[in-house]
Amino acid sequence: MSEETEDTDVFEITDFTTASEWERFIARLEHILHDWKLNIVPQNNKVKKGENGCWKERQEFIQFANFRFIITEHRLFFEDEQTEEVLSSKEEETEDRLPQTMEDMISMDGDFPPRAHCLCRWYGVQHFLVLAPSAKSDAISSESKCNLLLSSATVAINNTNCKVPVFAQIQQKWRRMYTGVAEAPGVRTTFDMVHLMKAPPQYNHLQGLLTIFRSKIAGTVNIPYVNVSVRFTFVLQDWTHYSAWPQQPPDIDEVDNENDVSIGYAGFKSLPFGAIEDPIRELHLYTTWPCFTEDMMVDNSSFSDLDPLRAPVWSVRVRMVDNPECLLADYLLEFEKLCSRKESTEQLLGKAYQEENEENIGEALQRLTDPGMAFISKKATVVSRLKTRRKKRRKVESNEPEPIPTELLNEILSYLFPDDAENSSEESNSVNDEQENKEKYRHFKTAPEGSLVYKLAVCMCVVNYNHGGMKGAAHLWHEFLLELRYRLESKTLISGLNSGSPNLGYCILHQKLQMLNCCISRKIARERRLKQTKSQTTAETNNENSSHQEITNTKEIQSSSVSVSAEEEMVVDELQGSEWSVKSNKTDSDSDEEFFECDDDSRHFDDKSSNSDEKEISEGKSGSLEGTSDDARTDTCPDASAVSTVTSQQISPEEEEESSLGSIETKNFVDSVAHQPEGRLRQCDDLLLQSCEEPLYIPIMQDPAPMTEDMLEEHAEILAQLGTSSEGAELRARMQSACLLSDMESFKAANPGCILADFVRWYSPRDWIEEVNDDGILKGSLSQRMKIPGNTWQEVWNQAKPCPAHRQRRLFDDTKEAEKVLHFLSSMTLGDLALHLIPVLIHSALIRVEQAELKNLPVLKTTLEQIISSASKTTRSASQEVTKYQELIKQIKLVEAVIARSESLKTKFSPQATGTKNQAEMETFVSSLLEQPEVPVIGAAKGPAGSLIKKLFIDAQRAFKSTDEEGSSTGQNTSQFPRPTGREFILRTSVPRPAPYSKPTHQRMFCVLMQDEFRIAGAFSEDTSFQ
Repeated sequence: MSEETEDTDVFEITDFTTASEWERFIARLEHILHDWKLNIVPQNNKVKKGENGCWKERQEFIQFANFRFIITEHRLFFEDEQTEEVLSSKEEETEDRLPQTMEDMISMDGDFPPRAHCLCRWYGVQHFLVLAPSAKSDAISSESKCNLLLSSATVAINNTNCKVPVFAQIQQKWRRMYTGVAEAPGVRTTFDMVHLMKAPPQYNHLQGLLTIFRSKIAGTVNIPYVNVSVRFTFVLQDWTHYSAWPQQPPDIDEVDNENDVSIGYAGFKSLPFGAIEDPIRELHLYTTWPCFTEDMMVDNSSFSDLDPLRAPVWSVRVRMVDNPECLLADYLLEFEKLCSRKESTEQLLGKAYQEENEENIGEALQRLTDPGMAFISKKATVVSRLKTRRKKRRKVESNEPEPIPTELLNEILSYLFPDDAENSSEESNSVNDEQENKEKYRHFKTAPEGSLVYKLAVCMCVVNYNHGGMKGAAHLWHEFLLELRYRLESKTLISGLNSGSPNLGYCILHQKLQMLNCCISRKIARERRLKQTKSQTTAETNNENSSHQEITNTKEIQSSSVSVSAEEEMVVDELQGSEWSVKSNKTDSDSDEEFFECDDDSRHFDDKSSNSDEKEISEGKSGSLEGTSDDARTDTCPDASAVSTVTSQQISPEEEEESSLGSIETKNFVDSVAHQPEGRLRQCDDLLLQSCEEPLYIPIMQDPAPMTEDMLEEHAEILAQLGTSSEGAELRARMQSACLLSDMESFKAANPGCILADFVRWYSPRDWIEEVNDDGILKGSLSQRMKIPGNTWQEVWNQAKPCPAHRQRRLFDDTKEAEKVLHFLSSMTLGDLALHLIPVLIHSALIRVEQAELKNLPVLKTTLEQIISSASKTTRSASQEVTKYQELIKQIKLVEAVIARSESLKTKFSPQATGTKNQAEMETFVSSLLEQPEVPVIGAAKGPAGSLIKKLFIDAQRAFKSTDEEGSSTGQNTSQFPRPTGREFILRTSVPRPAPYSKPTHQRMFCVLMQDEFRIAGAFSEDTSFQ
């Protein structure tokens, strides 16, 4: 039993050297103070105003047992403040100087800051630490926990020699209750606070607050006069007759109409702008008495000298509506929602519109597969005349009404497609040229201002917001496509587009419409040329018939002559006329001929003709060449064989070797005789052909095929897919040299007998090198890359046959490309269309913002430039992301709200309302209200702005008294000015504490009295050396 008793008695040893949770908390707190270098914070030589600096903060988490805190440093930095290193190196020993915290407490420069932390407003400190629970639900409510936390902070700042005050947040967070301490050599400052929901009656004035302040610093022998700073706050919410409508009210006639419109609707030609409601919520007036001693003013329960109309300092600020409803941003946001829609136009509009589109597709396929057939549109009665087309529009047979009323739809289409296409296009081009010169928007990949796409984007946005939403937008797009097809079929140019090839600097939708316009213009030019050719052919045929007898007599008289000049020209003209007459007759059979191509047989005939001529000349055969139906080129020059025979007979044996070496010259000679020049534009300066020294003529060439951005990408992808094999390289070279082949054939037709050197000298002057030889003669030759055997230029030149441009296969098939464009547009969903139009809409919105008054808003101009720069990058991005446009819309909304606030303030503080001539002063005042948190009123109540503000408050007070008799009877204030919403008092003095022989220290007490709040924040210092 004794052994068991000894085992149960265990001796427990407590190790008091182990750190407790409280000690770990203090150590962690000291570690943070050292890391932030708060023990060597320099002291400012002068306390600066808070509005000249910016507040910065940093945070760290700290643990006390299982309770987590967050410690935050708040500090006010100034623009001209030096770095800590420089200040610490220059800091001098000033033992007699008080800490920076106490100087901030007693300074009047920090009174009533417009924007600051609440502790800065209550205690005047500009650098402090806050220790608060990390979770919002946690609260330090017991007094013991408050004392423990405050004592921990006191130990930490004493151990680290930190002079920065530390505050601990206690009670619930909504009460904003703090307790704190600041330590300095020989001085300690404690920060206490009282918070009540209502002010006690005996302390509801300055006299009662002075009683509290004196009782707190009691114990000294002589209490000097207390310095007092007072501020009253007045809030104006009812602007009475000074409040103006931010938007014009809607027209009664338009509201009663079938098509209801919203407030701010300004038509479909422009985007609306401005706020729907008044963006100014309240006007705060601050009447301040900066500093006076307690014996200068009387303020008790029965009388007060604190009259706001006689306050020496007035300042105002405006409270804005947090998120005002702005028209432009709302329109853009509603349109942006369309970008995520996947429905097609047929799905939104129904079966009747789908059948209409199927008819259009069938017509297009019929024209592509059978171009020779005379096609009559089923809508011929609707689109026969441009000016009456919209009045005779076929209505869709459906029980549901159309999304857009017919009258409004006709008005929109008339705006988008003016009837006078030529005049409107010229005007739009001139306008676009002026807009393109704007440097701000030259990097935008959208559309020119005033162009068709620009107007379409605006109309689509307005229709989506006011006229049917998605269905209205789909209806407008459907009618837009019908109008495009009508203009293609009627050969009517589309107005509002720049002439020429598609401009790759604009959006793809604008490029596609430019391509369609190119197709229409090419079609018009081709048919005009065919009509001219037909008229010329008819005239030549009549002339030939009338002079046939004369030609026959001339042939009989001159049958023995070898001259071929007149007869040869007549035969050539006759054959050419017959050839064009055949084509013209073919054209007459189909007035809508779309595929006017050069037959492949004609190229074959040319090959046989040239090969036959070369063979006859090389063999030296005599006699005349008998032409056949397959040898059209030989028939054009019946005397060419005679000339070749004479030439071959005249060659001597000594010249056979030279003749065999000069095969190229012989071929050129044959071309000069067998082919008459065709398709000449004009003579090229003084240049001569190398072989025969004939003048060199510039040929009429085909224009290169215009291409849009997506077509170029597709073409580049096809070329890349051909690979690096020899066959792929050959096919790639052939595809790339199609235009070069056409130009060479035109050049050969215009310059018979020419060689490659002639073409290169005119077409690519850099590849023609001229040098002076030994004899001093200037002689030219091809460049090295042109002399490489088998290069592309030589191969294409050998393949090219003399053929003028009007007989060549077209490089650009306008009918095919036009149908591609219409198919591209009709296959887009409503979301795809919105994604194509939203960059243009952003462009239009920025221009609309610029049209507002920005003269007195320099800060807004800088913001607008940043938005324009960001929008330029977004519109040129390879991948169009909707999220980026959402950010742009948010920024535009911010600018629109600022402009709406400016307009509202200008209306309220207009010179007409103030009755003063100081217009410039009022404009500056209004601009300052938007840019600064608090603006001083020059002249207080007697200034121009002060007089208007006084009138505003007096009128509001009169209106309040007339509607609330009870409130007016109970009020003891007989002044016409309303009672203040809040009153703030700052009491400060310097007295020795805690003993009369102690060092004088600063004392400060801040009081705020409101209807539902009574707060006293006191900072009381005492001497720790002489207690």
